[in-house]
Formats: sequence, structure tokens, C-alpha cells
Amino acid sequence: MVARPETHPGTGAGPAEFRAAVASMRSAALRPEVFCEEMPAPQRIAPYSSALTADVTVDDEDLGTGRIILLHDPAGNEAWDGTFRCVAYARAELDPELSSDPMLAAVGWSWLTEALEAHGASYTAAAGSVTCVSTESFGGMADEEPTVQLEVRASWTPVADDPDSPIDIGPHVEAWAELLCTAVGLPPVPEGVTAIPSRRGQRGS
Repeated sequence: MVARPETHPGTGAGPAEFRAAVASMRSAALRPEVFCEEMPAPQRIAPYSSALTADVTVDDEDLGTGRIILLHDPAGNEAWDGTFRCVAYARAELDPELSSDPMLAAVGWSWLTEALEAHGASYTAAAGSVTCVSTESFGGMADEEPTVQLEVRASWTPVADDPDSPIDIGPHVEAWAELLCTAVGLPPVPEGVTAIPSRRGQRGS
């Protein structure tokens, strides 16, 4: 997986702690179903940023999509409670039978928090929303199957377990990718099986 820092013109690659954080994004080990690549990062939210986008693809069918953005402000941000912030988005089509589940949104949020915990991604100040959209067609479109779409929008502040060590963003990327896989219904990776780092150009190989 390749991620290059996106910074304001004239700022170079950013401070050492940002470069280290972006390097740790490259170390994320993702499932082969997750096709991940870099994308342009927003440049007005924070002085430094880097972003990834991903699709979950099975048998050449895209089942889910998402993105994760790493923001860095060396001066700190009171709303973040830190100098780094992860901003993530995930969207997936769900089984229409789930549309009647009143806990669906809460379950969607738990997929993220449980993935962060499972990957050892320490964080604070989490916030976000989960949107569930059910679509049913009528009249001349009545033959179309009903659909249910789930969207998770979240942000959190990554925290280093050791204050004297750089923040490792790899586990946060892995948790975001697991959220995507869980949302599309992929079974968990069997215990003892390790995912390999995802590389650009993997799709269709």
C-alpha cells in the first residue's frame, strides 16, 4: 500500500512526526479483498494531511467503499484533544432484511469501535454518525429488489501507547478496513491467519 503526504505548497513533506505517521499508514496489513490506494487529501482542514481510499471487491464486484484521512496540526487542536485526527467514511450495501432492525445504526457504530479495539488502535474523542437508507421501488420499477445502504462517518484522535514513541497509524487503517469488510458481510479472518499488506494494482490480478 502506498500513501504519500498531501501538504500545502512549499511545506515539503511536513514535520518528522507527520512523516512517521504517514509511513506507518503504509505498514497496514489489509485483506486481499480490500483494494487500497492514495487519494488527494483536503488541504484546508489542517496544515498537513494524507488520505487513502478503498473498495472491497469480491469476484470483481465492488461491495463497499470508503476513505480515511489523517490530519495533523503541530499546534494542536482543542476539538481534537491532540495534534492528529483520523477522519473515516465507509459505505456498504446490506441485506434488505436488516432494514427492520432498530439497532442497525448502533451496530454499525460498534463495528468501528470493536475493530479499533481488536487492532489495538488507541484513541480518544471519537465522534460520528451512522446513516441507514432503505430503498423500495414501486410502479414501473417494482421489479427492482429493495436495497439497504449503511454509511458510517467518524473521526477520532489516535493516541500513542507510549508518550515518547511516534503514533502508529497502521492499526487505525486496519480497523477502518475491517469496518468495511464487516459491513459488506465478509467473514472474519480465521485465527492464526495473517493478512498481507495490500498493494496498488491488486485489483483483477
